[in-house]
Amino acid sequence: MLLTIVNACKTSQQTTSQSTTPTEDTLQLVTDTIALEIEEIYVTQMGDTLQSLDEEVDIEAFRVLPDTISLMAVGDIMMGTNFPNTSYLPARDGAYLWNEVCDLLALADITFGNLEGTMLDGEGEPKECNNPKACYLFRMPSYLSKNLTTCGFDLISVANNHANDFGPSGRQSTQRILDSLGIGKAGSIENPYTLHKINGLYVGFVAFAPNKGTLLFHNQQEAIEIIKELDSLSDLVVVSIHGGAEGVDNQHITRKREFYFGEDRGNIYEFSHTLIDHGADIILGHGPHVPRAIEVYKERLIAYSLGNFLTYGRFNLRGAAGLAPILEANLTVEGKFLSGQIHSFRQSYTNGPLKDSGMTAATTIKKLSEEDFPENQIFIEDDGRIFYIQN
Repeated sequence: MLLTIVNACKTSQQTTSQSTTPTEDTLQLVTDTIALEIEEIYVTQMGDTLQSLDEEVDIEAFRVLPDTISLMAVGDIMMGTNFPNTSYLPARDGAYLWNEVCDLLALADITFGNLEGTMLDGEGEPKECNNPKACYLFRMPSYLSKNLTTCGFDLISVANNHANDFGPSGRQSTQRILDSLGIGKAGSIENPYTLHKINGLYVGFVAFAPNKGTLLFHNQQEAIEIIKELDSLSDLVVVSIHGGAEGVDNQHITRKREFYFGEDRGNIYEFSHTLIDHGADIILGHGPHVPRAIEVYKERLIAYSLGNFLTYGRFNLRGAAGLAPILEANLTVEGKFLSGQIHSFRQSYTNGPLKDSGMTAATTIKKLSEEDFPENQIFIEDDGRIFYIQN
C-alpha cells in the first residue's frame, strides 16, 4: 500500500509578538517560514511502515489449524485386472463400481485406502507362481485410476503382497500414476514414507508389509526411527500395516506373531502399540481380507483390519470377505480419537460396494472388538456409531 504524506517543517525563524490575534504580516511570515515536503511511505499488511521496498521487516506468521479432523479409511482396493485377460475388467471406466460410496468418501478431510496390486499399462515383469492355475496377479490399467481422485482419496498404501506382481516396472508405474493424481503414497522400497500437505495439515504417512518390494515391518528399530522423524515434521502421523493371517478363521487378534502358509505376518498388536508409543496417531490395518477389531490405545485409534473394500473380478467375496466397511474417525489436530462411525457396505461381484441395511460390517466389528478388547475405551452401537469412553 502506498501513502502520500504532507509534512510541515518549521524554519529556525520565530515571532515574538504577544498578540493573540494574528495580523496580516504575521500570517504572511508563517506562510513564508513553512516548507511543504511531500513524502511517500509504504505500509505493510500488518501496519508496519517502510521507507522503501528494499527495506526488510520481520513478520510473524501463524497457521490456522482446524479443531478436528475427519478421516475416512477403507481396506483393499483392486479395481479390475487385465491379467491373465481382459475378462476381469469392469465395463467402461469402472466408475459405476463407486456409485454408492464415492460421495461419502469425498466428505472427509483425509481419505485412505490400500491399493492391492499395480497400475500399469505395459507388460511388466510378472512374478512366477508356484501353482499357475491359482496364480493371482493384479494389473490395473491406468484409466481406472481417475476414480481414486473423483472419490477424494488423499493417501494410498502400496505396501502389500501384490505390490510386486509385475516387478519394478509395476511398482514404479503405480507410483508415477499416484504422483500424477496428487495422491500421497507410501510403503514401497522406493518411497517408504512421505510428508503430504492436505487441507493445510502436514500429514506424515508410512506403510508397512512383510513382502518383497515393500517397507518391511520386521525391522522394528527402523520403523521406530521413521515414526520419530515423521512425528517431528508433521501435525498428524498416519500408519498403514498390511499384516496378519488371512481369512475368516483369523479374524481375532491373538496378540502373538501370526503365520499364514509359512509366511511371517507379524505380531500386529505389539507392532501397532510400539508405533503409537513413539509418535504414531492412527493405525489403519488390512491384509486378512476380513474385518477385525478396533481399539483405542493411548487415545489413538487402531483398526486391525478393514478387510476388502472394492475388489473386482478375482476375489473371494463370500461371507465376511464380502464385507466392505468404511471407517470414519474424528480426531483432534494432535491425533487423539474423539468419535467415529462404521459405515456398513457389502460387495457385489458386479456392482461394487452396496449399502448394507443390515449393518453387518458394523455389528461384526463391534462383536470382535468386545471379545478381543474387553478393556477397550470405546463403545460401538449396532448402527456403527463409535463413542470414546475416557476414564
